[in-house]
Amino acid sequence: MPAPLRVLVPSVLAAGLVLVACSGATSGTPVPASTTTPPPVVTSAAAAATPAPATTTPARPLSGRIVVLDPGHNGGNAGDKAAINRQVPDGRGGTKPCNSTGTATDAGYSEHAFNWDLAQRIRTSLQAQGATVVMTRDSDTGVGPCVDVRGAAGQKAHADLMVSLHADGSAAANSGFHVAYSSPPLNPAQSGPALDLAKDLRDALRGAGFALSDYIGHDGLSPRSDLGGLNLATVPTALVECANMRNAKEAAVVSSADGRQKYADAITAGIGTYLASSPR
Repeated sequence: MPAPLRVLVPSVLAAGLVLVACSGATSGTPVPASTTTPPPVVTSAAAAATPAPATTTPARPLSGRIVVLDPGHNGGNAGDKAAINRQVPDGRGGTKPCNSTGTATDAGYSEHAFNWDLAQRIRTSLQAQGATVVMTRDSDTGVGPCVDVRGAAGQKAHADLMVSLHADGSAAANSGFHVAYSSPPLNPAQSGPALDLAKDLRDALRGAGFALSDYIGHDGLSPRSDLGGLNLATVPTALVECANMRNAKEAAVVSSADGRQKYADAITAGIGTYLASSPR
């Protein structure tokens, strides 16, 4: 073999061995699985840019609103007749007794207890929607306050509205609810907004299945000039007589927790409807 060929062959073989070594195996030998950590999965730019879902915040449509609830009468009124018989301004130039004991069912469930329980249920619902709720009394064991103090409570609290909560004590055959408002009006709040509030409360109670009064007022509304708590109000104010506690059927409703919750839900809805359409 000529000399140049003898020099070339070893060079080629050497080059071949170098290539085989770089490949990690000789021809025909399986390549072992890599023991290194696989590269991370790369998220696409679009996916990486997608924001996380926002946390759902409960709706609080009544945030910033102030509501005064006036649960009528009080548990201690019957024990202090001198205090509740004291004469106070009636808002129309006359006077009337500070307060009264209220009525009761034939079975002895008192109106003051009904009013207090109802107010607490409405307060809970309104607060859950963001409203600030002010009560005209803080228990069901005290005396008063008088109707003139109650009437001024809305203005004192800078409230958007006030609702007075009651139940009636009429003849047993009479039934249904009614909503009272001051009439003739004595100030701008009474001349339109109070009637609008009364209508919204009436509509909500009727929508919840409660029957309109068949013995007082008209179409569930009762204009009144003799109620000091309404006459003295300078914010939109209405008084709800939820039922006749002397009517056996209605007495059963007001005496039950489910019945009181149904009243509370309807009155809360009426308040919400009014506030939704009134300026802040």
